[in-house]
This record gives sequence, C-alpha cells and structure tokens, in this order.
Amino acid sequence: MKLEVSLPTSQPILKAEGLTRVVGGKVLVDGISVEVSCCDVIAIVGPSGSGKSSFLRLLNRLDEPDKGTVYLEGRDYRSIPPRQLRQQIGMVLQQPYLFPGTVADNIRFGPQQRGETISPEQIEFLLEQVSLSGYEDREVSTLSGGEAQRVSVARTLANSPKILLLDEPTSALDQAAQREVERLLVKIFREQSQTCLIVTHDPEQANRMATKVMRIEAGRLVKFGRVEEGS
Repeated sequence: MKLEVSLPTSQPILKAEGLTRVVGGKVLVDGISVEVSCCDVIAIVGPSGSGKSSFLRLLNRLDEPDKGTVYLEGRDYRSIPPRQLRQQIGMVLQQPYLFPGTVADNIRFGPQQRGETISPEQIEFLLEQVSLSGYEDREVSTLSGGEAQRVSVARTLANSPKILLLDEPTSALDQAAQREVERLLVKIFREQSQTCLIVTHDPEQANRMATKVMRIEAGRLVKFGRVEEGS
C-alpha cells in the first residue's frame, strides 16, 4: 500500500500527485504524493538508491514521470514550457556544472535566456549572498570545489526561483567546504524565505538545515513530518 501524506497547509506552492517513474522495468519512484507549503525547507532522506534524486528530478521535469503530475501554485506543470518551469523551480546539482568564462558570465546566463539583463549591482548582491564578493571577473576554471558550488547556487538564485531543488549539494566537498556551503544555504533560506527541497544522505545535515523531512524507501514515501518528529 502506498503512503500518501500531506501536512496541514493553506495553499501549497507545490503539489505532487502520484509521481511514478519506471526505467528498464525498475520502479524508481512509486506513486509519491506530497504537498509543499511556501517557505518549507524539506530534507529528502532514505537509503542509497531509494529514489530520492529521481523524485527530485521529476519536480522540474529534468525527467518525465510515467504517471502522475505536479502542480505549481495550482497550475499543472505540464502546461508550463520546460525552460520557464526550470527558472521557477531551480535546481543545484551535486557536481557544479559551470560554463566556461567568468563568474559573472555564469550568473548572467539565466536572465539572458529570458531576454533580461542583470545589473552589476545585482551580480554583486548575489555574490555577497554566497560569500564570494569580488569574484565577478574570476575565471570559473580557477575556483575551488566549494567556490564553484557557491557560484552554482548564485546562478540559480539569479532566476529568482519560487522553489529551489538541491541534490546533495555538499556531498562532493571536503568537510570545511561542506559546512561553509551548508551555513550559507541556511542563511539564504531564512533571509529570503526560500522554499527548498534538499536531498541528503546525512540525517544530521537534514536536522540542521530543514524544517520538515520526507523519507523515501524503495521509491515510496514512507514518512513525512517535521524535523523534531525524526526522520
């Protein structure tokens, strides 16, 4: 029996209904339904291979569900052009994939795709948010792993996403860089009231960063509750 759970909420900003993905006969995501309220920070936890990242990728159509759909502010996301959807539901991957060029070039990219120009002052503000003031003209090839991940976060935030998806954003970093990126993300969540879903393999990180926890096992949602209720 599939568990379909939602916490009491007013108007969900994001609602997944029966999301299912099957690849090569293997069920990666099995009928997950959940509601996300504005300003929620939800950690997605579970065993390796349980479908955490697969579920996350369905939320902005990096992968397509075989069944089910997602509603963004009440609108079926299949009616939203994928590029527009991914601006509204931004994603930061485990490995930061930056474009060749400068840090500023990378931050400008998203707004340029929708015909907008981001000002030098806005770039400076975004870099301040991730503790990289003065990095505008740095070539991305010279950045450390932690710096590159912070630029990836700033680049995603340049689109002013309604929801931020983070797929194990610190797991590829050393411990010092991991805690620095984690600290900066928590600061952004709080100061900008950012709605976020974050996949993590670390229950302690989930407790430090999130307000709610989803536990996925064998592709199914088995628990959804507030952090203090345990994961």
